[in-house]
Amino acid sequence: MLLLISDAAQAALHESVFAALRPGATLGLSHGFLLGYLEQQGKNFPGDIDVIAVCPKGMGASVRALYRQGAETNGAGINASFAVEQDVSGRAVDRALGWSVGLGAPFTFQTTLRSEYLSDLTGERAILLGGVHGIAESLYRRFREQGMTETEAYRHSVDCVTGPISRTVSTQGLIGLYRRLDDAGRQVFASAYAAAYPVGLELTHEIYDEVASGNEIRSVILAGERLARFPMGKIDQAAMWRAGEVARQSRDDAALPLDAFTAGTFCGVMMGQIDTFVEKGHPYSEIANESVIEATDSLNPYMHARGVAYMVDNCSTTARLGSRKWAPRFDYLLTQTAYTADRPDTTVVKAFEAHPIHDVLRICAEMRPSVDIFVQ
Repeated sequence: MLLLISDAAQAALHESVFAALRPGATLGLSHGFLLGYLEQQGKNFPGDIDVIAVCPKGMGASVRALYRQGAETNGAGINASFAVEQDVSGRAVDRALGWSVGLGAPFTFQTTLRSEYLSDLTGERAILLGGVHGIAESLYRRFREQGMTETEAYRHSVDCVTGPISRTVSTQGLIGLYRRLDDAGRQVFASAYAAAYPVGLELTHEIYDEVASGNEIRSVILAGERLARFPMGKIDQAAMWRAGEVARQSRDDAALPLDAFTAGTFCGVMMGQIDTFVEKGHPYSEIANESVIEATDSLNPYMHARGVAYMVDNCSTTARLGSRKWAPRFDYLLTQTAYTADRPDTTVVKAFEAHPIHDVLRICAEMRPSVDIFVQ
């Protein structure tokens, strides 16, 4: 029985769902939110069922589109993680892997349900959505203040992140992006990275602690109860995102700039998330997928086609709430502390150059789906 309703609905309806399950049934989840909610309430899954999860590293629309594309193109699909929370039958692993194959995932890595929800909820509030939302707004405003036109500022901020930066990291990793820059570009990258990395590290630690403590899950539940009275508005009418609609109409992807300052800022925040997950004991397969691959191979290309505002306004309720809550924190800290930093400590770039994540991403690139994400 695949339980694919929203997180808030799972929290509200899980008791009636559990009551309807026969002993020996398999409960399948695509995300570990329900486990986090049960832990918060001091509850457990029924003891006489298997509990598994298969979690594609992309949105449902992309999972479906790439599945259909995979009928003709070998290797098309979105990678996934799988977890076995309870194995009463002795066949839970087989069922999880069978489900992942059925989704068309070219590669599937093992995790635990708790590790998945901690990294997933943290990641979507950080570099996967909330972080990139805050980064984009802060950079756009900075470039406008430096005298760029609206379209130029959008090209150097949003289009640069979702276009050339993401495409390069997808195939060549973070170190490949760094090496693509010339000497002058690397100096600019180093300065921006050194200023942004502490912001990414601090905020991702804070987000992780909020998720692990149950505060973020409670926040989602409480917000869900308020939505009937206070529905979420859209962000796409702000001047920046209206300018983005105009910019996309005349965009030439081959001519988009690879802005070294934008690259350093984006990579600094991303590495802050990576190092947070390293400190918290997550496996590198999960760190790479939740911090880099899902961003550059799935979500950012979708935002390149439709815009960051479109993603923030149309993704899951849990992610939309998280982005609205945390994007301003990334925006403010980057604007107020990172961009104003006087001589940031660039020695952190040496740690970046020698980081184990580069070898991990090199191996992941060999497992990359044979086609780019398909956006209808």
